[in-house]
Amino acid sequence: MLFNSFEFIFVFLPIVFVGYYLFNKINFNLSKFWLLAGSLFFYSWWNPIYLPLILSSMIVNFFIGTLLGKLKNKAYRQFSLVIGLVFNIGLMGYFKYYDFFITNINTIFSTDLTILHLVLPLAISFFTFQQIGYLVDSYRYETKGYRFLNYALFVSFFPQLIAGPIVHHSHVIPQFENRKNKVINYSNISLGIFIFTLGLFKKIGIADTFAVWATTGYGLSEQLSMVDAWITSLSYTLQIYFDFSGYSDMAIGLGLLFNIKLPFNFNSPYKALSIQDFWRRWHITLSSFLTKYIYIPLGGSRKGIRRTYIHILIVFFISGFWHGAGWTFVLWGLAHGVASVIYRWWSTRDFVLPKVVAWFITFQFINITWVLFRAPDFQVALNVMKAMFGFGDSVFSKGLISESFFNSEPIVSFEMITIPNVLVVILMVVLFFLITVFAKNTNELGSNFKPNIYRVLFTTILFVYSVFQLQKVSEFLYFNF
Repeated sequence: MLFNSFEFIFVFLPIVFVGYYLFNKINFNLSKFWLLAGSLFFYSWWNPIYLPLILSSMIVNFFIGTLLGKLKNKAYRQFSLVIGLVFNIGLMGYFKYYDFFITNINTIFSTDLTILHLVLPLAISFFTFQQIGYLVDSYRYETKGYRFLNYALFVSFFPQLIAGPIVHHSHVIPQFENRKNKVINYSNISLGIFIFTLGLFKKIGIADTFAVWATTGYGLSEQLSMVDAWITSLSYTLQIYFDFSGYSDMAIGLGLLFNIKLPFNFNSPYKALSIQDFWRRWHITLSSFLTKYIYIPLGGSRKGIRRTYIHILIVFFISGFWHGAGWTFVLWGLAHGVASVIYRWWSTRDFVLPKVVAWFITFQFINITWVLFRAPDFQVALNVMKAMFGFGDSVFSKGLISESFFNSEPIVSFEMITIPNVLVVILMVVLFFLITVFAKNTNELGSNFKPNIYRVLFTTILFVYSVFQLQKVSEFLYFNF
């Protein structure tokens, strides 16, 4: 069940929403049980076989976390934490990385080990990280003896379950425990609908449009001219931003319907003036997790400059590998790690670039490295990058873009895929690129939100347009991670 589907918007969400507040009038715990049941139903809609997986994961982690909060013997506590970490990493590793490792072993050693073709359970990367954070905090005595019902909601709350944001127990569980949240808050509901609708339009109206051009370009990477390649790379750069930020907006908006405030995950990342600034703005909750639970425990910047650089590379290696079981993801993560090391070294030399130059270099690096992130393998990534820098067949070609696009009518190419006029493509890229750089983001729009007739009309237009596009349902990119 997708957020951008008829069954979610017009069936599942109204039933869960109405039931939650009706049960709140009877019993607060009953309403939370209803919300938990709805969240587990939402998860099992994809594949019921994985429902026992998330249930067992929650039970084991809650038990170990509770034990860590009570044990006094340091050795027992360390042993319990190791057991919990091995359980979580092993579970995620088996489903997400087993086939990857076996494939590489077979390639390197010419063996014939069995590949299981495992289907990746939805959300396993996200709920694993959330529960690892809970275990580490329990080891540090930073948890507060939560009840299982509240803990289970923290892990499985359907708005953020599938693709984040990655939430922290101290931020979310107290909200589930707060009885003030049982009352309908019309301000939260109006703001939630507004933010949800923005996210829905980002996904359906923008991201899915750029997805057509990105998919076409990467599917025919060997035929790209330089113009083709730049249109392809920029299309994916815009697609992934509007797709993932759209999901995060929808999650935040849905949370507000239940009086739960989820953390913002984006803060205009394409405005960043450095790679460090980018990671403070992009997927903020992932950056916070990696900093708190990996970078700082490794020693952070407290053990000398060389160790600091190593810690940065480790963090970005983990980030890349967390995103996907593939060497392109690993290289993407390491590239960002190397760029972060270079930036940190540069900063210690007191070199200051003009803001426009700093922004241009940062954005171009991000755009180019997204090629690694998107490409299915190194060969496709190399094809796109070669074409981007003029090492393809030509500047213009009869591929995604050609001189004939300047005609008023669309043409058909790429095995009968209809491609719009080149002017439309270029104008769309430029327009939405400018929006990401200059327009107010959802955080800013939400902080100044006051319901009025203009916002109601604006929200209604976006919602109606999006609903009429729901027949073109497509998954969110981060569902694969």
